[in-house]
Amino acid sequence: MAAMTRVRRVPTDVRVRLIATLCAGLLCASLAGCGKHGTPEAASSTASASTLASAAPSSAAASTPEATPSVTEVATPTETPTTEEATAAATEDTVSAGGSAASALWGKAYSGTASISVDIYDYCSTDGSRHLADSQTYSMNSTLDLGRPESGGDQTESNPFSMLFAAGNPAQAGAVSFRSSSVSTVSSQDLAGNYRDPNLLLTYWNIDWSGGELDARLTDPHDREAIVLNLLNWPGLLIACRSDLGQMPGGFPHALAAGTTFTGRLDGSGASLTAEGSTTDGVVAFKFTFDGTAS
Repeated sequence: MAAMTRVRRVPTDVRVRLIATLCAGLLCASLAGCGKHGTPEAASSTASASTLASAAPSSAAASTPEATPSVTEVATPTETPTTEEATAAATEDTVSAGGSAASALWGKAYSGTASISVDIYDYCSTDGSRHLADSQTYSMNSTLDLGRPESGGDQTESNPFSMLFAAGNPAQAGAVSFRSSSVSTVSSQDLAGNYRDPNLLLTYWNIDWSGGELDARLTDPHDREAIVLNLLNWPGLLIACRSDLGQMPGGFPHALAAGTTFTGRLDGSGASLTAEGSTTDGVVAFKFTFDGTAS
């Protein structure tokens, strides 16, 4: 009782200070438990990490970044020719190297003999119809020259090569000449006065050549332009229907008609060809064979 009386007698301001000091001590003790090395702080850190881990999307945690493709991976691959393309190219090279390509014949010259037969017609019958008057055969030294397709103005001969054939001398009776094309000089102005290239390409023959076989046909004699170069030189009578009065000396050039053909074997070593046709006036029909060797 004496002690209690002693406490109660403590002044009021002293009690307040004692209570405040006691509360401050309790607060410090509590904070010390949450300090840097205390268990609660570690638990809090662990909880925070767990929360972040559970909040992250599962797909993001499982996926790994893709590697950036290198230049080698994205480079366009070089195209390799197919077997068919390679075979075709090799065949073409082989043909050219073997001299079988048409261009390999450019500059080739063949010489030999042409055996020629002609049928001569006239219109001396009583009814004026055409009838056979005579037939003859003969042979002539002949040449065949092949070259690069002719060009004139803005045009080029569409044939695989140009062709020039000659049997005998042009002025000789019975001579025959073929020419596939020619470049002629014309006026540099048309009828309206407009400029045009004075070099005019005239193509006479359509030539097909494949695998050493020639198939040529005279398609336009160009007699309308009066530039006739495919001819058969044959003598004519001084007076029509009067053979007893003799023939014109030196012969007379007859234009060959469209449809005349020149066909057979033709390669880098030789030629074995047959020609057949007639003249535009219908007076002479002919046929010949030519065998020549390349020189």
